[in-house]
Amino acid sequence: MSHLRPRPPSGILRQLLARLQPVAATPAAASLAFMMLAPIAAQAQTPATSETTLPTVKVEDTADPMEVNNGYQGTQTRVGKTLQDPQDIPQAITTVTRELMEDQQVGSLREALRNVSGLTFTAAVGGRAGDNMMLRGFYTFGDLYLDGIRDTAQYNRETFFLEQVDVLRGSASMLFGRGQAGGVINLVSKTPKRADAYTLTGSVGTGNYTEITADLNKRVGEDSALRVNLMKRDEGSWRENPATGAEPEIDRGGIHVSYAFGMQTDDEFVLSHVQMRNRDIPDYGFSFDNATHRPNTNFSPDTFWGIDRNFDESDVNVTTSTWTHHFSPKSELRTTVRYGDYERSYWARTPSATDAPGSTGLNGASPNTGPTRSMDYETLTLQSDFSTQFRVLGMKHELVTGVEYLSEDSHRSSLQNLGGTTALNPPAFQPYVESTTASPVNFTGDSYAVYVQDTVEFMPFWKATLGVRHDELKAEYSSLNSPQLDFGEWSVRSGLSYQPTDEAHYYLSFSDSFSPTADLYQLSGGAHPPERSQVYELGAKWLFFDGDLAFRSALYRAEKEYERNTDLESTAAILTRKRRTGGIEFELAGRITPDWEVFSGVSLMKAKILETAVNLDNNDADTDPEVADPRFAGQRPRNTPEYTFNLWTTYKLAGGWKIGGGVEVKGDRYGYNPSSESANAQFTTNGQPSGFNPNTAPAYARWDAMAAYEQKDWAVRLNVKNVFDEVYYDAIYDNGPFTVPGTGRQFILTGELKF
Repeated sequence: MSHLRPRPPSGILRQLLARLQPVAATPAAASLAFMMLAPIAAQAQTPATSETTLPTVKVEDTADPMEVNNGYQGTQTRVGKTLQDPQDIPQAITTVTRELMEDQQVGSLREALRNVSGLTFTAAVGGRAGDNMMLRGFYTFGDLYLDGIRDTAQYNRETFFLEQVDVLRGSASMLFGRGQAGGVINLVSKTPKRADAYTLTGSVGTGNYTEITADLNKRVGEDSALRVNLMKRDEGSWRENPATGAEPEIDRGGIHVSYAFGMQTDDEFVLSHVQMRNRDIPDYGFSFDNATHRPNTNFSPDTFWGIDRNFDESDVNVTTSTWTHHFSPKSELRTTVRYGDYERSYWARTPSATDAPGSTGLNGASPNTGPTRSMDYETLTLQSDFSTQFRVLGMKHELVTGVEYLSEDSHRSSLQNLGGTTALNPPAFQPYVESTTASPVNFTGDSYAVYVQDTVEFMPFWKATLGVRHDELKAEYSSLNSPQLDFGEWSVRSGLSYQPTDEAHYYLSFSDSFSPTADLYQLSGGAHPPERSQVYELGAKWLFFDGDLAFRSALYRAEKEYERNTDLESTAAILTRKRRTGGIEFELAGRITPDWEVFSGVSLMKAKILETAVNLDNNDADTDPEVADPRFAGQRPRNTPEYTFNLWTTYKLAGGWKIGGGVEVKGDRYGYNPSSESANAQFTTNGQPSGFNPNTAPAYARWDAMAAYEQKDWAVRLNVKNVFDEVYYDAIYDNGPFTVPGTGRQFILTGELKF
């Protein structure tokens, strides 16, 4: 297990920076200065002082091991299977800490991930509705994890029970068994602590915003504790249906209960259950103009096409049991069993480019009632990891090995229209009342994996990492021309690290991975080879000011083959045969002075489709495979901006006051179907010399602000989201016809009580 760095008191550099603070008058200027001076400053750390031997003092540790993050700087992660310092991992990692989420008044995972550079949002499309993000230009719907265990279902995740969110960039097959090239998003839940602690919060805001949360931890024995997290949130919207006044709504609640016993003994057990309940009115967004391929100007962006009878209901139940056996301080066996049940049903209304919203759930005279769905998805996961450290021939080894099993059982169907398709007899649907005529779509899948990785310090300051993993995936589908698949694939991960000091780490890494989940292949079965990804990354990480400020940079190239991405309303997968993203990232997180914190990231991406698709799984696959328009080769892929930037910073004033703010910036993003056989609509000139003119969500900058008054046992905070009330589009649909406007200006007042 890699060492976890201590936090020494402030040093000479911090005092010097405090004197020079007037020179860096703005947080943005300071961030830029550190990015430019990082390599120089890394070599100028304060020398260690002489040590003084003190009498032995016995201390009982009551701290939660995941609560030692240094404000906005993550200092511990389990993203690499064992508890590690992110500084020691030869791969780019972004950690969104609990402190950062609280200062920003974050409720959903989507809002938390606005702090991750190079990340964009895909709108809630059909069966892919829920949390859908793209990282480095690649999909992540198969790469979401909860405490290191696959969380493959499509639902809206909340942050009320999370300690932090770790984003491991690049394919990480050995660690997680998934092959999306963009990265892994791992949610870290709160766990019981060996000390009583209670926190209550309440929030009210514009747009009918209300939220209540509770974080209650009770020590119930010498080595056991119980922790309960509760949440209830309601939220309206700045968009509404002019005919009825209906607006998108969020109505969500959740409970997370965890019980730990045997804490800090040789055998630790943690049992947990999380339940989340959504009762929303879904927002399918705003249409593009068919002529200009920009957001529609026929209607105001605040126009909403839904009605009060639309619904998006989901119930999520996840039960987890984890046993950790410590053979020694350097060897442990960690085994986790999880059962998840995810139920969801919705009826949404798609926007129109020409027809104004009505009151019946229809657009004009069209009989289209809007998309409906009923789904039930169950998973069973077993994962066991053994980690140890030892020396052979004078070289230190850090070994991780393990096994994994995942069972998937999925059912989905459209809903039964209990009404009609005319204004006089409008459509009517009820949650989970399935169609009696439509054929349901079902699949089952079983995947097995075994893996081993060793990190060897083969000479002072130099480490080599090599990991290998084998996955077997077997699945059966109810409605495909290719109803079965049987994939068996090897994946590798390697890295070379140079750490001359605890404050500097330089690395080169390579990972090659396979995507083993039945969900990913449910529209193509085994008609195509499996998805595979290759990622090369050259990076550096530095610590400044006695480790209080972390800076990292990474240069990477990622390629993916036989990509499957689609709206599940479709009948075949949307594919690209091969595509690539190359880019460079910079990130800064931590304290510049004891009172000044910053979290900032920059991502510059160059993405390209290298080879277009050939669909072999359509109805006439044997005689006339669907070939995508070859003109897509060389174009920028969907939803991949050329740049993103995020900055959030806070400053503590005298008397308990704190102020802060930040900005989220994204370049323009395309929306189109890259495997379309006829793509003429995307290649109209409209004054553009290239002739490639897809639907485009424009670039935007959203500014937020915060002011707080904090005392030891209570606090009051005011958050202002989208300060300048900018109209921006933060999510785009897979196939490209719609985009979703982001939040309007919103004021949220929060009170917090600790006891």
